[in-house]
Amino acid sequence: MDLKKVKRAGVAAAYEGGKVLREHFGTDLKVAKKGPIDLVTEADTGSEAAIVAAILKVFPDHTILAEEGGLTKGDTSNKWIIDPLDGTTNFAHRLAFFSVSIAFSRNDEIVIGIVLNPISGELFTAVAGEGATLNGVPIEVSNVAILTESLLVTGFPYNAGKNFQPLMRRFENCLLATQGVRRLGSAALDLCHVACGRFEGFWEQNLNPWDTAAGMLIAREAGGIVTDFGNRPFSPDQKEILATNGKIHKKMLGLLEDSA
Repeated sequence: MDLKKVKRAGVAAAYEGGKVLREHFGTDLKVAKKGPIDLVTEADTGSEAAIVAAILKVFPDHTILAEEGGLTKGDTSNKWIIDPLDGTTNFAHRLAFFSVSIAFSRNDEIVIGIVLNPISGELFTAVAGEGATLNGVPIEVSNVAILTESLLVTGFPYNAGKNFQPLMRRFENCLLATQGVRRLGSAALDLCHVACGRFEGFWEQNLNPWDTAAGMLIAREAGGIVTDFGNRPFSPDQKEILATNGKIHKKMLGLLEDSA
């Protein structure tokens, strides 16, 4: 498989999806609910349709796993994992922090990650073994090794009420031990911001593969460490993710473990 061709197709598809999002952003949207606070808009479905069409035009036999459309089976050794709009709640409230996230797996290993913020124009990419870039410029995680000098980012699951106390204890531990914690609303971008050194760490739980697959690879290729809360190597089908610059990883595991 020519990964350069795959990456080109993925980037082109991300821009197609981003174009749909820009066209809808700030307009009156039709908003539906998949859950009490889990939204979906016509921009989600329109972006996904554009992305899937662009990919299948180049690779018509590949498998597609997309947030809204589910699994479209093809060649199972070549699979695309797509979130057409990561940050739908932000989008619906006209908050310009959301992304298109596209990952490609070869034989169940993520080998390409692409995350685009269509409003800022920031394009994060990674190819396994080749490092990560922001708009074509290599990026790497920060060198901060002290928790009190570390800025973290997190997110809260849609079903936060089911495990509210452990969730809040983890948040409290991290807030008290560090320089601060942000909650921005797009896990894919959070991971990319760890990758380029804007945050020292990110943790969240109850995410889906399309939320983390691309950003996970970008963070790793930028020199970060990505595990679950028990320090086991992370894969997109897991429900807990901790991504750090590596230098605070052990300390972060302690903060999260204390709240289990």
